Amino acid sequence: MSGLADLFEAVLERVRDVSPQPLSVSQLRAVVVLDRHDGVNLRELAERLDSTPPLVSRLCDRLEAVGFLERLPSARSRRELTLRLSDRGRAYLHDLRSRRRESIQALLGKMSPAGRAALTAGLREYRALADADGDSAGLR
Repeated sequence: MSGLADLFEAVLERVRDVSPQPLSVSQLRAVVVLDRHDGVNLRELAERLDSTPPLVSRLCDRLEAVGFLERLPSARSRRELTLRLSDRGRAYLHDLRSRRRESIQALLGKMSPAGRAALTAGLREYRALADADGDSAGLR
């Protein structure tokens, strides 16, 4: 089982290598969460990242500095800010996903039909289990 986990981690690392700069892994996770949950506040983002508000606030400072994040007044409270990806942040994520998809498709195209079928079945089972555990990425 350990060999399989090591192999899976190696595949994930290869996909991460497609990620262009300037984001760290933590920043990229935040961008993905903001894409899925547009308009969250800092506390909600920290909960979704399983982090603390002070750490996430600094992470947001860096995302804002590279132009990927907008902090807007909240409609719910004057003391609260709403966090949103900027157009630049959305474009970055779109480009990243496209590059990753191309990289993955190129390798899948080299696999045998039986290998692709086995991989599909295994990944479907893995995703179902991760979703049932409440970990949609299965990668925490």
